[in-house]
Amino acid sequence: MEELITILTIFVLALFVGFEVIAKVPPLLHTPLMSGSNAISGITLIGALISAGSKYTLLTTILGLVAVTFATINVVGGFLVTHRMLGMFKRKG
Repeated sequence: MEELITILTIFVLALFVGFEVIAKVPPLLHTPLMSGSNAISGITLIGALISAGSKYTLLTTILGLVAVTFATINVVGGFLVTHRMLGMFKRKG
């Protein structure tokens, strides 16, 4: 039970820190940071795949599957947004 409380505390603190960091980013830096976050999401996807495939418990498998789904959506969506933003800078001719 003590381990669960520690993990939940770290998760909540990560939520607060992540929100504060993202909220302070100026719009001009959004696209370059989006590309960097895609790489981080790729690492998250690998961790989620390991968690889903470990079959430690049913809960870890389900949470791993949810994490794989969300990380995949994040990576694909991030690359689509970045591609669209870069398309705005192409010369029309």
